Amino acid sequence: MTTPPTPPPLSETDDRVLKRLRRIEGQVRGLQRMIEEGRDCHDILIQLSGVRSALDAAGEQILEQYASGCRAHPGEKVTPQDVVRAVKLLRG
Repeated sequence: MTTPPTPPPLSETDDRVLKRLRRIEGQVRGLQRMIEEGRDCHDILIQLSGVRSALDAAGEQILEQYASGCRAHPGEKVTPQDVVRAVKLLRG
């Protein structure tokens, strides 16, 4: 039986992104509660806007990591086309 490979240690940036994603997860749970409680649509939209902004910021951090090469294939240089492709993915 083979054991799965051990993931590399998290970088400081990875740690920050994970913390941000956990906060976003809490914000999304808050949105669910707001809807369940029948809260005002205006308040829900404000919270939703905050979640979107937080996701955008997390995406930008991940894109920055990718552009600097740490999320590319090991040993391969990140090309401008790679960055354009990643930006298109991020912008949906």
